[in-house]
Amino acid sequence: MKIQTLVPAAIVAVAALLVLVVTPRAVRSLGQARIDAERVAAKGRLGEHNALEELNQATRDVASIVEPSVLSLTAKGSDSPRGGAPLFNTGSAWVYDVYGHIVTNGHVVDGAQSIDVQLSTGQIVGAQLVGIDLKTDIAVLRIEADDLTPAQRSIDIPTQGEMVFAFGSPFDFRFSMSAGIVSGIGRSAGLADVDYENFIQVDAAINPGNSGGPLCDIYGRVIGMNTAIATGRGSTLGQGQFGGIGLAIPMDIIEFVVSQLIEIGEVEKGFSGVAVQSVSSILAPQLRDPLFRCIAEHFTADGAVVTRVSAASPAELAGIRVGDVITSIDGVKTGDAGRVPSIIGTRRPGQTVEFHIWRPHPEEGGGREMTLAVALTKRDPQVEAADLADLLRRYGFAKLATSTSEACAALEVPHRRGVLVQEVTPGSNLAGIVPAGAIIVAVGGQSVGNVEEFYVRLARGALSRRSISRASAVLSIALPTGTLGEFEIPLR
Repeated sequence: MKIQTLVPAAIVAVAALLVLVVTPRAVRSLGQARIDAERVAAKGRLGEHNALEELNQATRDVASIVEPSVLSLTAKGSDSPRGGAPLFNTGSAWVYDVYGHIVTNGHVVDGAQSIDVQLSTGQIVGAQLVGIDLKTDIAVLRIEADDLTPAQRSIDIPTQGEMVFAFGSPFDFRFSMSAGIVSGIGRSAGLADVDYENFIQVDAAINPGNSGGPLCDIYGRVIGMNTAIATGRGSTLGQGQFGGIGLAIPMDIIEFVVSQLIEIGEVEKGFSGVAVQSVSSILAPQLRDPLFRCIAEHFTADGAVVTRVSAASPAELAGIRVGDVITSIDGVKTGDAGRVPSIIGTRRPGQTVEFHIWRPHPEEGGGREMTLAVALTKRDPQVEAADLADLLRRYGFAKLATSTSEACAALEVPHRRGVLVQEVTPGSNLAGIVPAGAIIVAVGGQSVGNVEEFYVRLARGALSRRSISRASAVLSIALPTGTLGEFEIPLR
């Protein structure tokens, strides 16, 4: 009886053991089979049509197109433009044309006494400065090298979300490439060393050493130039590390500046004759004016309020008035008042631009929109820097002009890069010391190539260590005899 009772129990135990051991193994086998089948199917799909490999190949193609045009740059000088240790900058550049013109940022080469450029082939050559535009932070150099590959360029404005690639030598890791997207356009970062800001914002990694390198689209075309990293309002160019916000100068501004630096050695900028402030910056005392009170009460968008219109200026002739709110110029929004001089300053004299404005009408309790055509004239640096120009005239610099072959020939003096002293006031402090035909070649040890650059350096306080105080500047002047002298000029 006991044996008969134990047999069924043993059968049940064996069955239970089989369920506990065999079934999980069977389930695991089935699961593994599914995983193996999925892996085989995935390999098949990746082999037949791999979108990631297509993306990889496209990125490699962009690199192949762009890399031969990218340059690594080293600039050295005895004095830094901002004082302190001797200048030693590493940065990037790119080939502009087959004649050896290359483009980089002004702050990379500003103050340099020697500049070396490394090509993608490894060859190292010296570079000579052709011209620099301090207000846009763009410089043109020239090199002597065979078989240069100019970059393909496009002035098409990118849109938010487009993929872009930044090339350069971050932290001296030469000929590097990073990828990202366009985060925004028309950005102003309040950079201390740039007067005209209209940046492309990207999240592609940009670090010190990337400055001057090309920003490219998915076709390998240069659409901008890596310039800065946003680290806060009033930042200085070339400092800080990447934090997700890189800034690049758009190609339309680069073409505007570079073509003129190559052709005439300076940049002729448009002038409209308006002074503006942001709508958001209207102060309580201004609200006593019915026009400004009307703007505060009825204008709800962003814009730049006209606070002054110069007499007989293009703006006055076009009918623009104090109190008008400029909302866009040629379709470009002007939410930040700083955008107005940036847009106008990158248009050529003689060009007609469209101002879209909102004109307040206090008596009607609102305003009206209208578009006015403004024919720009040439911006005069001496008008912009009127106080400095008056001081220099009182000292004896009666007439200054950018040094050109024609201007120097008229005074029968050898041509060299700088600012030509065309007239000296008789009986002035300068008379008998510096004659007409002398050429100002540097301010505070920093070279100047044209009148605008001369006044910008004076305004920014480019003083050498030999200056007595910030109320004076040392000018390096080449006399017609060939002698180079230094003259300390009071700025008060």
